[in-house]
Amino acid sequence: MVPHLVTALNGPLLDLEKKILAATPAIERWFRLEWQEHTPPFYCSVDLRNAGFKLAPVDTNLFPGGFNNLSPEMLPLAVQAAMAAIEKYCPDAKNLLLIPERHTRNVFYLQNVARLIQIFRQTGLNVRLGSLSEDVKEPTNIDLPDGSTLTLEPLERSANGRRLGLKNFDPCTILLNNDLSSGIPKVLEGLHEQNLLPPLHAGWAVRRKTNHFAAYDEVVKKFAKMIDIDGWMLNPYFARCGEINFHERTGEDCLASNVDTLLTKIRKKYKEYGIKETPFVIVKADAGTYGMGIMTVRDASEVRDLNRKQRNKMAVVKEGLEVSDVIIQEGVHTFERINDAVAEPVVYMIDRYVVGGFYRVHAERGVDENLNSPGAHFVPLAFAQQHALPDLQAKPGTAAPNRFYMYGVVARMALLAASLELEKTDPNPEIY
Repeated sequence: MVPHLVTALNGPLLDLEKKILAATPAIERWFRLEWQEHTPPFYCSVDLRNAGFKLAPVDTNLFPGGFNNLSPEMLPLAVQAAMAAIEKYCPDAKNLLLIPERHTRNVFYLQNVARLIQIFRQTGLNVRLGSLSEDVKEPTNIDLPDGSTLTLEPLERSANGRRLGLKNFDPCTILLNNDLSSGIPKVLEGLHEQNLLPPLHAGWAVRRKTNHFAAYDEVVKKFAKMIDIDGWMLNPYFARCGEINFHERTGEDCLASNVDTLLTKIRKKYKEYGIKETPFVIVKADAGTYGMGIMTVRDASEVRDLNRKQRNKMAVVKEGLEVSDVIIQEGVHTFERINDAVAEPVVYMIDRYVVGGFYRVHAERGVDENLNSPGAHFVPLAFAQQHALPDLQAKPGTAAPNRFYMYGVVARMALLAASLELEKTDPNPEIY
């Protein structure tokens, strides 16, 4: 099932689809050359929003936790991409240590871990799970709904302190599927003899969304010039406010003035393209994930009049971390629907390859709200016809494979931005 666009792709995006399809050879060559200069993150997922007049990434996750949502037909692609990724770091790799999130009760997340194990085993690796939780003192089994079992084991540092593994298990590569929201654990520091992927500075203890979108700005400028489009169609405006304390109401002026400036810029663009929608911005924590600490704002006055409940909601994110820096991001409506429920595409990549995607569907949310939130109607839906090649003969806006190719192009631009971002924020830049 392919979601239908409620407002069929209108002028600007139809033109964009046409230009992207026509420029496919140039685009693919450009990516190929960029990947000779930059190393892609080991894996990545990108949340996109399709407004009919604009298609843009709104979040880039370097510790993707939804591999279980990809359709089984796409798994061979994931295995091939994983082989390419592993060969880059450890060509003779035999053992892979996978370190998952600490919240072991979330069944959906655990199914994601099981899927990752399945993918990496198929690449020829022995995969075992090491837990950062201090409660795991011996191998602990967790039963999954499909009858399979995951075994979490306590981590062990080697006698010389330079390697990390498990009892009788010495891995060449350590794969983190834990976004380090609660800080960098000591046990992961100073590993000089193994590949730790993604690197520690990709975690939310260090990473900031504004750094990512600044890098994305650079990528879009190059891309827009190459295929002769207005980069705004692929790029959400953003601004940053530091020194915010929602409980004590400090930093409200910075927030309100940035919201106002951004809304003015968006209104100007809407006027230029004759767009009738109401502009909005999303205010969210500059670090962190899980759809926490997020609000939709349509007028600057709204951030001055937050009630206690709203302030409490914005003040902390995952692991109870205080929010002090926020990103104010241009809101992109999502006009894709499945059975009247709002949907947004999420594209998954391993190394530089798109390995599939799915729709995040939320029946209780509006077109201008964050869909990455708890809700009974959160439905992952694997992209249909995603393995078909683009159809150059199809009328713009009508062929699902063309839409997904466009999603893959924009997602890979965000992937390239993540690569630049990690280079710029690396505490040991000499390895690049």
